[in-house]
Amino acid sequence: MVSAENLTQFETLALTSPMNLADGHARQQLTAAQGKIVNELPTLWAEAAARPVDEIEQEAADAFFGMLGQHSHPFAAGRTLSCYSSSLAMEILARSLVTTSDAVALIHPTFDNIPDILRGVGLRLVPVEEERAHDDDLPAELLEQVGCVFITTPNNPTGRVMSEERLRRLAEQCAEHDVVLALDTCFRGFDPAAQYDHYALLEESGCRWVVIEDTGKLWPTLELKIGWLVRSAQVNLPIEKIHSDILLGTSPLIMLMVKRFAEDGADGGLDELQRTIADNRALVRTTLEGVPDLRFVDEDARVSVERLHLGSRSGMDVWSAVSSQSLFVLPCQKFHWARPHEGERMLRLALSRDPSTLLAGARVLRSALLDSARQPG
Repeated sequence: MVSAENLTQFETLALTSPMNLADGHARQQLTAAQGKIVNELPTLWAEAAARPVDEIEQEAADAFFGMLGQHSHPFAAGRTLSCYSSSLAMEILARSLVTTSDAVALIHPTFDNIPDILRGVGLRLVPVEEERAHDDDLPAELLEQVGCVFITTPNNPTGRVMSEERLRRLAEQCAEHDVVLALDTCFRGFDPAAQYDHYALLEESGCRWVVIEDTGKLWPTLELKIGWLVRSAQVNLPIEKIHSDILLGTSPLIMLMVKRFAEDGADGGLDELQRTIADNRALVRTTLEGVPDLRFVDEDARVSVERLHLGSRSGMDVWSAVSSQSLFVLPCQKFHWARPHEGERMLRLALSRDPSTLLAGARVLRSALLDSARQPG
C-alpha cells in the first residue's frame, strides 16, 4: 500500500502519468484565445520590464476580480496582497492568526492542506460541519472559543457554495463575537452562484475578514499563477508584516499574463470554461453509468472536481487497482480531516482535463469497479 501523508503527496504520484485525474489544477488544453496570449509572452515580458509594478498589479487585480463580479475588492486601499500561490497566502494568514488566537473553527470536510497549515503554526482546530455552516447559525459557545471561522466556498471537494444570505448572517455573527471570518474562494470561477460581490457584503457587515483568491485552478498556465490575500481595514492581524517576511513581490510578467487571461475570461472565456467542465462532468457520469453501488455524491456541483461514493468498496483499494494501470485519482479520507473514516468509500476525480484523458480514465475506473463487483464475498 502506498504511503502518502497528505493529499498533495497523492497528487504528486500522478504528475508523470498520462491519466492524471488526481490534482485539481487546470490541465486542459489552452483555448485558441489563450494560445494567442501565450504567444504574446515576449511582448508581455518587455512591458513588464518597462512599466511600474504597482500599475501592473492593480490592472491585474481589477481584471481578475472584475471577471468574477468582485467589483468592491479593496485594492486601491492597499488591502490586496499578491502571492505566488494560494497556499502561500494561507501560510501568511495562519501565521497572522496565531499571534492573536489559539483556535480556528474550520469547515469540514475540505482540502487537507488548509488544516495542515493551520495546525502547523500551532492552532487548534474545531470542525464546523458543512451542513451546519450552510443551514444554521453557528453556536455562540463555538464562536466564544475561537479567533477565526474559516469557510471554503465553493468548497473542495463538495462544490458547495455559501449563499449571499447565509454569508451575510455568518459575517454578522462574526462581527457580534469579534471573530475573524476567513474565506477561501479559489474555485469561485467555476460557479456563477459564487460570484455575487463578497467584498461589498463583508464591508457592510462590519466584521473583521480575510479572503484568499487564486488564479491557478482556472487556466492551464503551467503553475504560473497568483494567489491574492485580501483583508478588511481593521482586521488587526499582522498580515502585511508577515507577507513582507516571506516575499518582496510577485512577478509582473505573471500579473500581466493573469490580466490578459482575465480579460479573455470576461469576454466569454469564463463561460466557455464552465461549459467545458459541465461537459466533462457529463462525460464521466455517462461513462460510469450503471456501475453497481456507484453514486455521484455532489449532484449539483459545478466546480472542476467530481466525488464518487463507491458503495462498500474501499477508496484505497480502488486507488491501488487503477494506479497499477496508470490511472491516478484521489482517495477522500484526508478531506475529512477531523474524521478520516467518513471518506473511506469515496474518490475524487479532477475534471480540468482534455476529454480524451477523462474518457480513458473513466473507462479504466469503470472496468476496475466492475471487476471488484464480480469478486466473491
